[in-house]
Amino acid sequence: MEEGEDEQYNKKLRKRVTEALRAAKLEEQKKEIMKQFLEPKAYERVMNIRASNYELYSNIVNVVVSLAQGNRINSKINESQLKSILAKLTNRREPTIEFKHK
Repeated sequence: MEEGEDEQYNKKLRKRVTEALRAAKLEEQKKEIMKQFLEPKAYERVMNIRASNYELYSNIVNVVVSLAQGNRINSKINESQLKSILAKLTNRREPTIEFKHK
């Protein structure tokens, strides 16, 4: 590699490392928020969801943060309350099958 190419490569590498560190820091902040507002069993459930469906996990974090910012959380969210939140987030219409007779 020439010196110019080497310098560009180092800049790109530093940028990637910085972005990865920023993402890791953000993830740790999310976990801390969840620990603060969820009971241990509910937190464990959320971490399992995080492993299986990151998009749903992000939605849960957003809901909990918005509830906290609106001062609508009086105590830690328990597992049954979390299940209720999950039901609302994953509410899908059941498909219906129609038969048309000729």
